[in-house]
Amino acid sequence: MAKQSIFGRISTLVRANINALIDQAEDPQKMLDQLVRDYTNSIADAESAIAETIGNLRLLERDHQEDVQAAAEWGNKALAASRKADELRAQGNTADADKFDNLAKIALQRQISEENEARAIAPTIATQTEVVDKLKDGLNGMKQKLEQLKSKRSELLSRAKVAEAQTKVHDAVRSIDVLDPTSELGRFEDKVRRQEALAQGKQELAASSLDAQFTALEDVGELTEVEARLAALKAGGSTPQALPASPDTV
Repeated sequence: MAKQSIFGRISTLVRANINALIDQAEDPQKMLDQLVRDYTNSIADAESAIAETIGNLRLLERDHQEDVQAAAEWGNKALAASRKADELRAQGNTADADKFDNLAKIALQRQISEENEARAIAPTIATQTEVVDKLKDGLNGMKQKLEQLKSKRSELLSRAKVAEAQTKVHDAVRSIDVLDPTSELGRFEDKVRRQEALAQGKQELAASSLDAQFTALEDVGELTEVEARLAALKAGGSTPQALPASPDTV
Protein backbone atom coordinates (compact mmCIF):
# COMPACT_ATOMS: atom_id res chain seq x y z
CA MET A 1 0.00 0.00 0.00
CA ALA A 2 1.38 3.39 -0.97
CA LYS A 3 2.67 5.61 1.82
CA GLN A 4 0.69 8.53 0.43
CA SER A 5 -2.51 6.50 0.71
CA ILE A 6 -1.67 5.55 4.29
CA PHE A 7 -0.95 9.19 5.13
CA GLY A 8 -4.32 10.18 3.66
CA ARG A 9 -6.16 7.54 5.69
CA ILE A 10 -4.37 8.60 8.85
CA SER A 11 -5.29 12.24 8.27
CA THR A 12 -8.93 11.34 7.62
CA LEU A 13 -9.26 9.12 10.69
CA VAL A 14 -7.48 11.56 12.99
CA ARG A 15 -9.80 14.41 11.88
CA ALA A 16 -12.93 12.25 12.24
CA ASN A 17 -15.51 13.56 14.70
CA ILE A 18 -16.32 10.46 16.70
CA ASN A 19 -19.22 12.03 18.62
CA ALA A 20 -20.86 13.18 15.39
CA LEU A 21 -20.50 9.73 13.85
CA ILE A 22 -22.06 8.11 16.91
CA ASP A 23 -24.94 10.61 16.99
CA GLN A 24 -25.72 9.92 13.31
CA ALA A 25 -25.58 6.14 13.67
CA GLU A 26 -28.80 4.13 13.86
CA ASP A 27 -26.99 1.59 16.05
CA PRO A 28 -24.21 3.34 18.04
CA GLN A 29 -22.87 0.05 19.37
CA LYS A 30 -22.34 -1.36 15.87
CA MET A 31 -20.86 1.94 14.74
CA LEU A 32 -18.35 1.93 17.61
CA ASP A 33 -17.41 -1.69 16.96
CA GLN A 34 -16.84 -0.91 13.27
CA LEU A 35 -14.79 2.20 14.09
CA VAL A 36 -12.63 0.24 16.53
CA ARG A 37 -11.97 -2.36 13.81
CA ASP A 38 -11.21 0.34 11.22
CA TYR A 39 -8.82 2.20 13.48
CA THR A 40 -7.11 -1.01 14.62
CA ASN A 41 -6.58 -2.16 11.03
CA SER A 42 -5.43 1.29 9.90
CA ILE A 43 -2.98 1.52 12.80
CA ALA A 44 -1.50 -1.84 11.81
CA ASP A 45 -1.18 -0.66 8.17
CA ALA A 46 0.31 2.65 9.29
CA GLU A 47 2.86 0.96 11.55
CA SER A 48 3.93 -1.27 8.66
CA ALA A 49 4.21 1.68 6.26
CA ILE A 50 6.07 3.80 8.81
CA ALA A 51 8.50 0.96 9.54
CA GLU A 52 9.20 0.61 5.81
CA THR A 53 9.62 4.38 5.42
CA ILE A 54 11.97 4.55 8.38
CA GLY A 55 13.96 1.64 6.96
CA ASN A 56 14.33 3.44 3.61
CA LEU A 57 15.30 6.64 5.41
CA ARG A 58 18.00 4.88 7.37
CA LEU A 59 19.39 3.43 4.12
CA LEU A 60 19.50 6.92 2.60
CA GLU A 61 21.18 8.28 5.70
CA ARG A 62 23.73 5.49 5.56
CA ASP A 63 24.43 6.16 1.87
CA HIS A 64 24.75 9.86 2.61
CA GLN A 65 27.17 9.18 5.44
CA GLU A 66 29.21 6.91 3.18
CA ASP A 67 29.33 9.63 0.51
CA VAL A 68 30.46 12.21 3.07
CA GLN A 69 33.06 9.85 4.44
CA ALA A 70 34.28 8.93 0.94
CA ALA A 71 34.55 12.61 0.02
CA ALA A 72 36.67 13.21 3.13
CA GLU A 73 38.91 10.24 2.32
CA TRP A 74 39.45 11.40 -1.28
CA GLY A 75 40.23 14.86 0.07
CA ASN A 76 42.89 13.39 2.33
CA LYS A 77 44.32 11.41 -0.60
CA ALA A 78 44.42 14.55 -2.75
CA LEU A 79 46.20 16.41 0.02
CA ALA A 80 48.74 13.63 0.48
CA ALA A 81 49.41 13.41 -3.26
CA SER A 82 49.80 17.20 -3.51
CA ARG A 83 52.29 17.29 -0.62
CA LYS A 84 54.25 14.45 -2.15
CA ALA A 85 54.34 16.33 -5.47
CA ASP A 86 55.62 19.46 -3.70
CA GLU A 87 58.28 17.41 -1.94
CA LEU A 88 59.50 15.80 -5.17
CA ARG A 89 59.46 19.11 -7.00
CA ALA A 90 61.54 20.62 -4.23
CA GLN A 91 64.04 17.82 -4.80
CA GLY A 92 64.14 18.65 -8.49
CA ASN A 93 62.18 15.54 -9.50
CA THR A 94 59.70 17.33 -11.70
CA ALA A 95 58.47 14.26 -13.58
CA ASP A 96 57.41 12.38 -10.45
CA ALA A 97 56.03 15.57 -8.98
CA ASP A 98 53.76 15.98 -11.96
CA LYS A 99 52.54 12.39 -11.55
CA PHE A 100 51.57 13.02 -7.93
CA ASP A 101 49.89 16.27 -8.86
CA ASN A 102 47.83 14.33 -11.42
CA LEU A 103 46.92 11.82 -8.72
CA ALA A 104 45.87 14.71 -6.52
CA LYS A 105 43.62 16.02 -9.29
CA ILE A 106 42.03 12.58 -9.74
CA ALA A 107 41.44 12.38 -5.99
CA LEU A 108 39.90 15.83 -6.00
CA GLN A 109 37.58 14.82 -8.86
CA ARG A 110 36.44 11.79 -6.86
CA GLN A 111 35.97 13.99 -3.84
CA ILE A 112 33.78 16.37 -5.82
CA SER A 113 31.74 13.42 -7.16
CA GLU A 114 31.13 12.05 -3.67
CA GLU A 115 30.22 15.51 -2.38
CA ASN A 116 27.74 15.94 -5.24
CA GLU A 117 26.11 12.61 -4.43
CA ALA A 118 25.90 13.52 -0.77
CA ARG A 119 24.47 16.93 -1.66
CA ALA A 120 21.89 15.40 -4.05
CA ILE A 121 20.59 12.91 -1.50
CA ALA A 122 20.24 15.46 1.32
CA PRO A 123 16.83 16.90 0.19
CA THR A 124 15.42 13.38 -0.13
CA ILE A 125 16.54 12.62 3.40
CA ALA A 126 14.94 15.82 4.66
CA THR A 127 11.69 15.02 2.86
CA GLN A 128 11.60 11.45 4.13
CA THR A 129 12.37 12.63 7.66
CA GLU A 130 9.41 15.03 7.49
CA VAL A 131 7.14 12.27 6.18
CA VAL A 132 8.21 9.92 8.96
CA ASP A 133 7.59 12.61 11.60
CA LYS A 134 4.10 13.28 10.20
CA LEU A 135 3.31 9.58 10.02
CA LYS A 136 4.45 9.13 13.62
CA ASP A 137 2.32 12.07 14.77
CA GLY A 138 -0.66 10.73 12.82
CA LEU A 139 -0.12 7.26 14.25
CA ASN A 140 -0.06 8.65 17.79
CA GLY A 141 -3.25 10.59 17.00
CA MET A 142 -4.93 7.44 15.73
CA LYS A 143 -3.91 5.53 18.83
CA GLN A 144 -5.40 8.27 21.00
CA LYS A 145 -8.61 8.16 18.95
CA LEU A 146 -8.68 4.37 19.31
CA GLU A 147 -8.45 4.69 23.09
CA GLN A 148 -11.23 7.28 22.93
CA LEU A 149 -13.34 4.88 20.88
CA LYS A 150 -12.75 2.03 23.32
CA SER A 151 -13.67 4.33 26.20
CA LYS A 152 -16.84 5.41 24.40
CA ARG A 153 -17.73 1.81 23.70
CA SER A 154 -17.20 0.83 27.35
CA GLU A 155 -19.30 3.80 28.45
CA LEU A 156 -22.07 2.85 26.03
CA LEU A 157 -22.04 -0.79 27.13
CA SER A 158 -22.18 0.30 30.77
CA ARG A 159 -25.12 2.61 30.07
CA ALA A 160 -26.90 -0.16 28.18
CA LYS A 161 -26.46 -2.53 31.12
CA VAL A 162 -27.76 0.10 33.55
CA ALA A 163 -30.77 0.74 31.31
CA GLU A 164 -31.44 -3.00 31.06
CA ALA A 165 -31.22 -3.35 34.85
CA GLN A 166 -33.57 -0.41 35.34
CA THR A 167 -36.05 -1.97 32.92
CA LYS A 168 -35.94 -5.25 34.84
CA VAL A 169 -36.50 -3.42 38.13
CA HIS A 170 -39.43 -1.51 36.61
CA ASP A 171 -40.98 -4.73 35.32
CA ALA A 172 -40.51 -6.36 38.73
CA VAL A 173 -42.20 -3.43 40.47
CA ARG A 174 -45.11 -3.60 38.01
CA SER A 175 -45.52 -7.31 38.72
CA ILE A 176 -46.16 -6.62 42.44
CA ASP A 177 -48.28 -3.51 41.98
CA VAL A 178 -51.82 -4.52 43.09
CA LEU A 179 -53.23 -1.35 41.54
CA ASP A 180 -51.93 -2.31 38.14
CA PRO A 181 -54.58 -4.44 36.38
CA THR A 182 -51.94 -5.83 34.06
CA SER A 183 -49.71 -7.07 36.90
CA GLU A 184 -49.58 -10.65 38.16
CA LEU A 185 -51.17 -9.81 41.53
CA GLY A 186 -53.78 -7.68 39.80
CA ARG A 187 -54.79 -10.60 37.58
CA PHE A 188 -54.83 -12.96 40.59
CA GLU A 189 -57.00 -10.54 42.58
CA ASP A 190 -59.42 -10.32 39.68
CA LYS A 191 -59.61 -14.11 39.55
CA VAL A 192 -60.35 -14.27 43.32
CA ARG A 193 -63.07 -11.64 42.95
CA ARG A 194 -64.73 -13.67 40.21
CA GLN A 195 -64.59 -16.79 42.39
CA GLU A 196 -66.13 -14.87 45.30
CA ALA A 197 -68.90 -13.56 43.05
CA LEU A 198 -69.56 -17.10 41.81
CA ALA A 199 -69.82 -18.40 45.39
CA GLN A 200 -72.21 -15.60 46.29
CA GLY A 201 -74.34 -16.42 43.27
CA LYS A 202 -74.51 -20.07 44.27
CA GLN A 203 -75.50 -19.08 47.80
CA GLU A 204 -78.32 -16.87 46.51
CA LEU A 205 -79.46 -19.61 44.19
CA ALA A 206 -79.51 -22.11 47.03
CA ALA A 207 -81.51 -19.71 49.23
CA SER A 208 -84.03 -19.18 46.43
CA SER A 209 -84.45 -22.94 46.08
CA LEU A 210 -85.24 -23.33 49.83
CA ASP A 211 -87.91 -20.62 49.64
CA ALA A 212 -89.50 -22.49 46.77
CA GLN A 213 -89.52 -25.72 48.81
CA PHE A 214 -91.23 -24.06 51.77
CA THR A 215 -93.82 -22.53 49.44
CA ALA A 216 -94.51 -25.98 48.04
CA LEU A 217 -95.04 -27.34 51.59
CA GLU A 218 -97.63 -24.65 52.30
CA ASP A 219 -99.45 -25.58 49.08
CA VAL A 220 -99.46 -29.24 50.18
CA GLY A 221 -101.04 -28.25 53.53
CA GLU A 222 -103.88 -26.46 51.82
CA LEU A 223 -104.60 -29.45 49.53
CA THR A 224 -104.68 -31.78 52.53
CA GLU A 225 -107.35 -29.67 54.25
CA VAL A 226 -109.41 -29.65 51.06
CA GLU A 227 -109.27 -33.45 50.90
CA ALA A 228 -110.33 -33.72 54.54
CA ARG A 229 -113.35 -31.53 54.00
CA LEU A 230 -114.34 -33.46 50.92
CA ALA A 231 -114.19 -36.70 52.88
CA ALA A 232 -116.36 -35.18 55.63
CA LEU A 233 -118.96 -34.15 53.06
CA LYS A 234 -119.13 -37.63 51.69
CA ALA A 235 -119.46 -39.17 55.15
CA GLY A 236 -121.96 -36.86 56.84
CA GLY A 237 -123.73 -35.36 53.95
CA SER A 238 -123.30 -31.90 55.37
CA THR A 239 -120.82 -29.20 54.79
CA PRO A 240 -118.02 -29.32 57.40
CA GLN A 241 -117.96 -26.36 59.72
CA ALA A 242 -115.24 -23.92 59.28
CA LEU A 243 -112.69 -23.72 62.00
CA PRO A 244 -113.82 -21.54 64.90
CA ALA A 245 -112.58 -18.03 64.81
CA SER A 246 -109.87 -17.06 67.16
CA PRO A 247 -111.04 -15.78 70.52
CA ASP A 248 -109.37 -12.55 69.80
CA THR A 249 -111.41 -12.05 66.62
CA VAL A 250 -114.28 -9.64 67.16
